[in-house]
Amino acid sequence: MELCDLAPGYVRAIAPYQPGKPIAELAREMGLNEVDIVKLASNENPLGPSPLALAAIQECLPELARYPDGNGFTLKSAIATKYGVKPEQIVLGNGSNDVLEFAARAFLKPGDSAVYSQHAFAVYPLVVQAVGARGIEVPAKDFGNDPQAMLEAIEDDTRLIFIANPNNPTGTLIMPDVLLGFIEQVPRNVLVLLDEAYFEYLAPEVTPKSIEWLARFPNLLIARTFSKAYALAGLRVGFGLAHPNVVGMLNRVRQPFNVSSVAQVAAVAALGDTNHLQRGVALNAAGMQQICAGLKQIDLSYIPSFGNFLSFRIGGATAMYQRLLKRGIIVRPVANYGMPDYLRVSIGLEVENEKFLSALASAMQE
Repeated sequence: MELCDLAPGYVRAIAPYQPGKPIAELAREMGLNEVDIVKLASNENPLGPSPLALAAIQECLPELARYPDGNGFTLKSAIATKYGVKPEQIVLGNGSNDVLEFAARAFLKPGDSAVYSQHAFAVYPLVVQAVGARGIEVPAKDFGNDPQAMLEAIEDDTRLIFIANPNNPTGTLIMPDVLLGFIEQVPRNVLVLLDEAYFEYLAPEVTPKSIEWLARFPNLLIARTFSKAYALAGLRVGFGLAHPNVVGMLNRVRQPFNVSSVAQVAAVAALGDTNHLQRGVALNAAGMQQICAGLKQIDLSYIPSFGNFLSFRIGGATAMYQRLLKRGIIVRPVANYGMPDYLRVSIGLEVENEKFLSALASAMQE
């Protein structure tokens, strides 16, 4: 027997998460110049971080010999002020992925089940499987979450429901009234994890008042991130909002000092730079229109998206992905999401979007 055979079977069976291909890796593989490569694979913010966040990072560098504030007092205070919650309702994560893992570790055990949708974020089944629980995948409706089907999928041993809004990688959205009606019907002994990683990109008329719902639903956990609209993906910082009792459970499984001092000060500064956030959201809206128009021009269909990315349908998606790589364009294959005929492209700067569309049109001629 080898050492790895001693690991639980449900851990050995996990297929590790595959991130988007890094620019440096493609440059090595294809012999390309890094500056000529356009990466539109990981839903990153092309505008970059707030100048205030960069200045805060620079200021804190001399203190890197010190451990960060393990309780994140300043960042929690900033989040509490912005969203009208109490600090004890906040848990900090090393990205919002950390919050997803906290929920699985705190509320699931072998023999329990968790519900999530087909075409949902790949991390949901991973964190469920990692604790030996059982995943219940609900068929999607028009590539998005089907709230009624998810309610019907709840079993006696279900303890957790994951629901991304907007959903990744499809970009679909559950309208606020439908989402609220869904949460109202979930049994109170089932935790609803509402993953709002792309929340800031929503237009006001489709934005749910999810934080206000926390007062009504002690079984609601909202996950947010600074990786997308706030452009701090490289620092890995996110947070969860929930009833203090739920947060208390999450903190029991949270690692000490899980959010670095650099990430904390940058997040505080980014949170306060509303103008920069609005610039990024506006840039995304313009880029979304640009790519949608470009795809229509070459007669390709796509799934309308409420995030900062778009999944489009194309024959021979795997081969097309490789053709784009040769042209220095990195997008994201989504066959592992049950979408073998689709590729996902992140919204970039205007020039990056144009390079993608030009390369796609060229590759389609092969």
